[in-house]
Amino acid sequence: MTSKQINMTKYRRVYIPGVSWFFTVNLAERQGNRLLVDKIDCLREAFAYTRQRYPFLMDAVVILPEHLHCIWTLPEGDGDFSIRWNLLKGRFSKNIEKGEAVSVSRKARRERGIWQRRFWEHRLRDQADINRHIDYIHYNPVKHHWADNVQDWPHSSFHRYIERGILPGNWGSVVEGDIDGGE
Repeated sequence: MTSKQINMTKYRRVYIPGVSWFFTVNLAERQGNRLLVDKIDCLREAFAYTRQRYPFLMDAVVILPEHLHCIWTLPEGDGDFSIRWNLLKGRFSKNIEKGEAVSVSRKARRERGIWQRRFWEHRLRDQADINRHIDYIHYNPVKHHWADNVQDWPHSSFHRYIERGILPGNWGSVVEGDIDGGE
């Protein structure tokens, strides 16, 4: 074994059919990038295109200008979320005009420079874990200062949760005098 082989990171993913996963997916260039919200229709189309070919349930989602978070539940008998992300990223990229910076290594692989190559996934263990991640997703635009209130951010499943009566419209809002200083 060469020293290069020893130092190479072995990246492994676990694929479990029929379970729910939390994902974080980033653009390659995050600083000042608004591509995901500027091209939200292309992103929606890429999600629909992917779901048609490889079904999954979208339990929660938030699209921010330069990254997104979502929870998917995969069908019984199919645990391959990587093929879905590969298809989704590729479909979105095909619908975006070229012009982004592309590294030498990406050029050698004939890749675009839109997305980070990898994504982060977390298998959701139980309902409490799912609920924590749904809250994280919905509060993320406020956390990143894209909105003052959760309900103000348009690119979120939060609005669907309000329509279904799962969450109130003022969920996540800070009411004056309602701040608890303890952690």
